[in-house]
Amino acid sequence: MPALNRPRTLALCVAGAAILLLNTPPALADGSHNQAPPPPPKKNTSGKTDGNGNLSASAGVVYDKSNNGQGSHAGPIAPQGNWTPPPCWYAPKYTPAQLKAYLEPIWGAESTGYEWDAKQRKHYADGDAKDGDYKDFNKAKTGKGYWWDSYVDDTRIGEPGALACDKPPFWVDKGDPPPADVPQAITPEILSQLAYAEIRVPDTKVTLAPGGATKVNLPTWAWLDKGDFKPVSVTASVPVLNISATTTATPVSLKIEPGTADAELYPASGECAINGDGSIGTPYANGDADKTPPCGLTYLRASGNNGPYKLKATITWKINWTGTGGAGGTLPTGTFGTTQDVTVDEIQAVNR
Repeated sequence: MPALNRPRTLALCVAGAAILLLNTPPALADGSHNQAPPPPPKKNTSGKTDGNGNLSASAGVVYDKSNNGQGSHAGPIAPQGNWTPPPCWYAPKYTPAQLKAYLEPIWGAESTGYEWDAKQRKHYADGDAKDGDYKDFNKAKTGKGYWWDSYVDDTRIGEPGALACDKPPFWVDKGDPPPADVPQAITPEILSQLAYAEIRVPDTKVTLAPGGATKVNLPTWAWLDKGDFKPVSVTASVPVLNISATTTATPVSLKIEPGTADAELYPASGECAINGDGSIGTPYANGDADKTPPCGLTYLRASGNNGPYKLKATITWKINWTGTGGAGGTLPTGTFGTTQDVTVDEIQAVNR
């Protein structure tokens, strides 16, 4: 299908609006006409059909988060390096009736100019197939394919990358791949990256012992219970295409930053590897006060009147994915960390 040449000045004027307006799915799934542009799609949508080949209100990416990190303190992983998930992608969005219901009110309002509207009408509604155009929005192929269009991560609207998916809606028959000149067309690999953005991991408040305020020059043991730090995953799918990908984050190490230069770390790097059972460090036991902990630290100076030290605990998470058709691989390692207050007192000596 030949690409439509949009006027450059118009594209610049409506670039931001295109994300919210031209790339928005119809509000009705039964093919009835909308009288106004529908609301923007939500990221987490059902993506199901009505049994007759009609797409739901949005047939974008569906997320299964049942194995995701839970709780009010769970947070997103920060990928290492400059990597980010794609801000936009292409996937099925309209049936013939839905595209008609979406575009005709826009043309009727002449909001994009007569010349542009005329080109659009010729291409989608009044064209000749031998010229690469369509008749009545390809209604004759209802149930045999979908109109694809762009989706934008609603948390990244306005980013330069979000404007990269600027192709007009294009038709793809069921079972056929999208055009080769559409690198952002949805695939299991892209789904794995979108799932990465949805992963949430628990906070990293470590257990410190001996309990209460720690003491200067007294080894402090640090550990994380194995039950709190286990792999989490999110599955992203496009049901109408029968493709999916599951992205899994697995904790591999804990890094401790004491919040002051006046401290000694164990090990010296501050990196505590995960144990075979999924725990990190070793719980403190009576009689361990004078032992060197496998994971922990010793403060060399009291926190004093400036308030407690801000100990930062950061977990490194390894990221893997598997997808439809045996696809799979790794994604950039990520981290998630939190801080906690640690009060350090001087050891009080008693003079006899």
